[in-house]
Amino acid sequence: MTPFALYGSLALSAFLSATLLPGTSEGLFAYYIATESGSPMGLLLAAVIGNVAGSMLNWVLGRFLARFRGRKWFPVSEKRYDQAQRGFARYGQWTLLFAWLPVIGDPLTIVAGALRVPPLNFLFWVTLGKLGRYLLVLQAAQLLAG
Repeated sequence: MTPFALYGSLALSAFLSATLLPGTSEGLFAYYIATESGSPMGLLLAAVIGNVAGSMLNWVLGRFLARFRGRKWFPVSEKRYDQAQRGFARYGQWTLLFAWLPVIGDPLTIVAGALRVPPLNFLFWVTLGKLGRYLLVLQAAQLLAG
């Protein structure tokens, strides 16, 4: 596999996984690490950049589409949106550290956009959380690979 295909496929998987589409990039990331398919730091960088970019897309959606919440086509259910908004209001921007979590992570990033969290603050917290998650996956994959 060419380096472009290797790192590009991981970045694309990570991007799509961070959007409202179902998916997980951790499996592909761990596979590439375990099979020594590329540089661990290069793979880490591709995964984090792709995943943060997907979350940034969610932020943009929240920023510009929040006025349409409640409509059938809106990507987050009213219940999940309200849950994320309450949690976000209660605990603040640092909750974006958990943007990587299944089920609540994507709505959190959309709510952050709707609540107009400044983009640099958003990028700081989301990147920190996602980097931490991928570092854990990196360590686990390396340990399991022996």
